Amino acid sequence: MTARKISLILLTDSAIVAGVKPISSLFLATLPLILGMVSCSSQVTTRQPVSYRYDPGYSPDLTHGRAFPPSHAPAAVRQAFAAANRLQRVPYKWGGGHAQLVDYGYDCSGSVSFVLRAAGLIDGCLSSRDYFNYGAPGPGKWITIYTSRGHVFMTVAGLRLDTGGSGARSGPRWKPEPRQADGYVMRHPEGY
Repeated sequence: MTARKISLILLTDSAIVAGVKPISSLFLATLPLILGMVSCSSQVTTRQPVSYRYDPGYSPDLTHGRAFPPSHAPAAVRQAFAAANRLQRVPYKWGGGHAQLVDYGYDCSGSVSFVLRAAGLIDGCLSSRDYFNYGAPGPGKWITIYTSRGHVFMTVAGLRLDTGGSGARSGPRWKPEPRQADGYVMRHPEGY
């Protein structure tokens, strides 16, 4: 498809020129869709595996299952690391973290919600499907949520917190191993 330059002079009811019929506001509202200038979806999907790459000064240090954020990380990101570290020995529990915000086990969306809530980036708890509408589309600078119809996980400063994927550990864990994420939708908290 070639790029086309389209120049339009549009007249509304408030800008009637003698001899020119005004254009209806309904037509103006649908014009971008008619011209193919609007996407039906504002979601950004990933096509590559999610994998941890150590980047000195930006990446967290992972030692004995605990992650330590970079010194220049914003306060909310440091709080997200602290909350995720508290989950490292907690078992997987289907529905965990939903009926009770503090639970003895967490599922995927309960884990992500726990971390975001501790960082002050969310109220309550969301299901994996609710994350399709969370925050802003695409990857974040510090935090990215990866969601699908049945699963959600997150990366914080590039390190994955997940209840699934590769790695034999059960429950919410930091996982530096790559994970296939084809078709997952990426979202992020505004500003992070």
